[in-house]
Amino acid sequence: MLFAFNLTDNYDNMRRHYDKVISLGGVAAMISVNTVGLPTAIKVCGRGELVIHGHRNGWGQLSRDEWLGLGFEAYGKLWRLASVDQIHVNGIDNKFWEADDDVVASIATCREPLQGLRPIMPVLSSGQWGGQAFETWRRTQTTELLYPAGGGIVAHPDGIAGGVAALLQAWACAEEGMTLEAAAERHDELRHAVDKFGGKKS
Repeated sequence: MLFAFNLTDNYDNMRRHYDKVISLGGVAAMISVNTVGLPTAIKVCGRGELVIHGHRNGWGQLSRDEWLGLGFEAYGKLWRLASVDQIHVNGIDNKFWEADDDVVASIATCREPLQGLRPIMPVLSSGQWGGQAFETWRRTQTTELLYPAGGGIVAHPDGIAGGVAALLQAWACAEEGMTLEAAAERHDELRHAVDKFGGKKS
């Protein structure tokens, strides 16, 4: 498990925050990439001592209008070239405005070959719970992604342990080719997640 401390600030403060995380034994940090910009991201990532999680808050204003901004196919490559390790891509059946096709294309962009660089890890964060694992697996055929599910874990009827179990069950069953309905019949924790989260938009 990684805890990514938020370093976002002016560069001098970010450098001090970075040193503090290392001194306390941390291994990961977060930066709001649209706030700090490419030059600062390159400096922070270039140190190479921490895993850098790229939060793309502000993405909507850069891309939502079809006549303004840029698509993730270009955007994701910029942060990958800056050596950000992880980047948000929303998720299947997400709570935001992006279509599932856009999310799938963003995940593919993170994984495609690019000048010999290692892939950037796609982060699916958009009201995730176990129910979305099935369509995510069907459409991407990969588990090389991060699947944060704050509410899907903490708000699970069986508590945090039940929430974690439900996610693990969902992904294992998705990889087996099962449907959510069949998987929920097999696993109590996943069935309880369906009862809690399945009747509303993620």
